[in-house]
Amino acid sequence: MDSQDSKAEASSSTTSNANQDEVSISKIQTLLQAQDDTQRFVGLALLKSVLDNSPGLQQNDEVLQRLWDSIPAKFLDRLLRTGSNPSKRDSKEMLDLAVAVLHTFVALLPAKATSQPKFTDRIPRLVGAVLYGSEETVKMLLQVLHALVSSQEGAMALVKVEDLSSITEIAPSHSVAMDILRHAWLNAMVVVDDASYLADRIDRNVQSLVSSFRGTDAVTFLEFLGLLLRQASSEIIPPNPKWLNSVINFIRNLVTSRPNSAARSAYTNAAASLLRVYPKEASELIFKPEKSDETPFSYLFVNLLLIDIRSSAPVLLEQLNKPEYPSTSRRLASAFDIICIFIGHLVRSLEDESLETLIMSPDNLLKLRKGISETMSVTIEYLRDRWDATFAGAMGLHPEARSGKSETSMGSRFTLTWDSLENIADEDPFILSAVRALAIWLREDENDMLRKEATGLTDMFMDLYRGSTTEKLDFRSPILVALEGLVTFDKGRNILLQNDGWKTLSKDLVEILQHDASTIGEDETSRGIEIVRVLLQVAEQSSDTAEEWMNLITAVAAWDVFRERQENTLVLELQIAALQLCCALLIKANIGMRKRFRHSISALVGIATQLGGGIPKDSLLREDIDDVLNVLGELSRSI
Repeated sequence: MDSQDSKAEASSSTTSNANQDEVSISKIQTLLQAQDDTQRFVGLALLKSVLDNSPGLQQNDEVLQRLWDSIPAKFLDRLLRTGSNPSKRDSKEMLDLAVAVLHTFVALLPAKATSQPKFTDRIPRLVGAVLYGSEETVKMLLQVLHALVSSQEGAMALVKVEDLSSITEIAPSHSVAMDILRHAWLNAMVVVDDASYLADRIDRNVQSLVSSFRGTDAVTFLEFLGLLLRQASSEIIPPNPKWLNSVINFIRNLVTSRPNSAARSAYTNAAASLLRVYPKEASELIFKPEKSDETPFSYLFVNLLLIDIRSSAPVLLEQLNKPEYPSTSRRLASAFDIICIFIGHLVRSLEDESLETLIMSPDNLLKLRKGISETMSVTIEYLRDRWDATFAGAMGLHPEARSGKSETSMGSRFTLTWDSLENIADEDPFILSAVRALAIWLREDENDMLRKEATGLTDMFMDLYRGSTTEKLDFRSPILVALEGLVTFDKGRNILLQNDGWKTLSKDLVEILQHDASTIGEDETSRGIEIVRVLLQVAEQSSDTAEEWMNLITAVAAWDVFRERQENTLVLELQIAALQLCCALLIKANIGMRKRFRHSISALVGIATQLGGGIPKDSLLREDIDDVLNVLGELSRSI
């Protein structure tokens, strides 16, 4: 047979197959549109068989849509309803077929089709059928629900289902059930009219999940809850959950049961999320004092986190571009967040004279202090290495050797890759968490050795500060907290100045002060106060005032603080703090410099006088503004 005959035969075969498919499709449509449910069932079974065995048909969106339109929605509902009643004859076969057909069309039709009512209206019946199918059917059913709640319409349809107990009951053995709930709640969050309605639904079903996971290790539940609380907006997070104590008991059980890596990740992420959204309640439950002679849970928990960080950080650079890095860095970031919150809780408890007992024994506190300091030393080393890998490179390695391609005699070659392909250092949330925890420890623990070690990060701190914006990760406040500890000694102040620290911080301060006092945000106001704390320490400990520092005097003297009378105490505190910084600069300035700035000093007197006129005598700020007025008065008389 020649080639032309072969081609003709192949063409004839293709045409014949196409005609047969068309006949089958026509027959299926006829059966599906019949009035008799038995014929419809036969048509549906035939449809499933044809779709499974016709690869060409699976790619034909037009025919698939036509077939989907041919299936009566009410017939699908009857199959699902009957399949959910084990006492009915052939119920299992009906449920299996209905779920299999829905699963097939969800997989084959375009994603936008699954948001249409014909799919989303089936969600209540699918939820009701979860407990009645075979293992394979339940698996497919959950996959269908997962796909449907990926749309906002499907998410809202699931949220409106009154009874989700079938989903929560099956969650311990099918973790995808919790993914369904999480995706539904997060997608509904965007479109729900009443956030409190959604918060109530979440509260109720998380409580059901807690009940379902009693008696288990609850690892998958804690991982789910940690993700949900981190991703959800504050408006839909239940405000006063009754399940909080039970969840923390899950965490306690895991921590004390020699956990594996999955368990460590689950309890660390969950605890960090709970402490973030319920700071007071969760802190009191996790870090509560224990009178027992046994090792308190808070000591064991924090110590395990410190060990995890110390053992993981040295090898983290090797994992930057490995698939496991996101989960590892998320766990370690959560650990740093918990350490940060623990330090804050510890400081507050030590200052609270009403507490009868410490949260743990002095011996355990000393051990933890040593452990935290060792961990922060390892953190400093990692941050230095990571920053060098991203921006500085190895000693002697030209920056151009770290990016792009190089043309060699052997052809084009990729050059050395140093940082994460996903998040470079200043965009990595793990780095922010590490810097935040390090910063609070540098400020709260008077460890000169660690502070001197941390001064080696000053260039990194300043680069991060200059690169921070509200749109990206914002390192500014944690860096200011760190600098508060570093500028307590000469080396820290000198390195800060060598890295343009004064210029960077004073520029930010001036920009904050130039905001309209009635619209300035609380975050910016607090940051301004923190800047003054750092610069004031530098100014007071310096032997004299540098010429460039006096630019701040000029900026504050030109400051119009009374475009509107300021009632905000925090903004008023910032205004007075800025004047105190100006006083410190003028005190250390030589007489010639003061004379050149005599007009600015007069302007500062006017600003301070106006501010003082609005501060009551019993206010905590009264003494501060009086001191400012006295200093400025003496300076004016001296020139």
